[in-house]
Amino acid sequence: MSSKNILVTGGAGFIGSNLTEALLKKGHTVRVLDNFATGKMENLLPLFQTFPTTFKLLVGDIRNLEDCRKAVEGVEYVFHQAALGSVPRSIKDPITSNEVNVSGFLNMLVASRDAEVKRFIYAASSSTYGDSISLPKKENVIGNPLSPYAITKYVNELYADVFAKTYGLETIGLRYFNVFGRKQDPNGAYAAVIPLFVKNLMQHESPVINGDGENSRDFTYIDNVIQMNIRAMETENPEAINQVYNTAYGERTTLNQLVVYLKEYLSEYDKEIKNIKVIHGPNRPGDIPHSLANIDKAKTLLGYDPQFSMKEGLKEAVKWYWENL
Repeated sequence: MSSKNILVTGGAGFIGSNLTEALLKKGHTVRVLDNFATGKMENLLPLFQTFPTTFKLLVGDIRNLEDCRKAVEGVEYVFHQAALGSVPRSIKDPITSNEVNVSGFLNMLVASRDAEVKRFIYAASSSTYGDSISLPKKENVIGNPLSPYAITKYVNELYADVFAKTYGLETIGLRYFNVFGRKQDPNGAYAAVIPLFVKNLMQHESPVINGDGENSRDFTYIDNVIQMNIRAMETENPEAINQVYNTAYGERTTLNQLVVYLKEYLSEYDKEIKNIKVIHGPNRPGDIPHSLANIDKAKTLLGYDPQFSMKEGLKEAVKWYWENL
């Protein structure tokens, strides 16, 4: 694919910064829009040095329509990664989650439509499956949302579908399943489970598992997610456009199994980690008990071919945390 002008919203975040780097390495010109509410400047600093002519940063907020309009000027593809993640955060403060994830999303759609952006690829979420008990999860079977966050991400899909049908904006939604890997922040009240447990174990603290630990997730390594985003941009298959796709590996792991793997991989660096005990706490409200993706649709329509199993990705992530924490 020839060099394109691309916008990545939330490009200072975990997924956004990894995606930005991958796009720059492919020779594209990338602008990042971020307000640094959860993103980190340290994720972008190497990009200024490595790609001085093709990387640009715009500090702004997707809740401000004018910021969105500036960000999409001259852009052909938008990767909308900006959002306030975390189910617990949305339960504590549903208004802010809605302002960012719904109003901000709509601002980006309007700005993209008006700027005649070719394609709008956005981060959807496996939380959209809600209380559906069917496994594995298929894109066309969802339940009722279990949290304000899940509602916001489902509304994103509805808005994207309407903008595709009404205004002709090409949209592709990627339902992320528990993404993990390098640059994912282990600190803060809403840290994701893998970086949090890695940090606990490295500090010889007991990880706290919510519930009995038999809840399961389709943990998905960051490089699989980057591949999926790039396939969504590069596809010329008309059937692949204006769709939503599971973005996962297609394998589930319980939290109890996760801790066993983490102890095994971390003990290669520090043998004492093997002996750290786990603490079990209460179940967390809003959590889906089991999550497992069917990825056939992405394989068929986008040619998605995930390269990292959960365990392979976990080894890479542990190595990165050991070298960088």
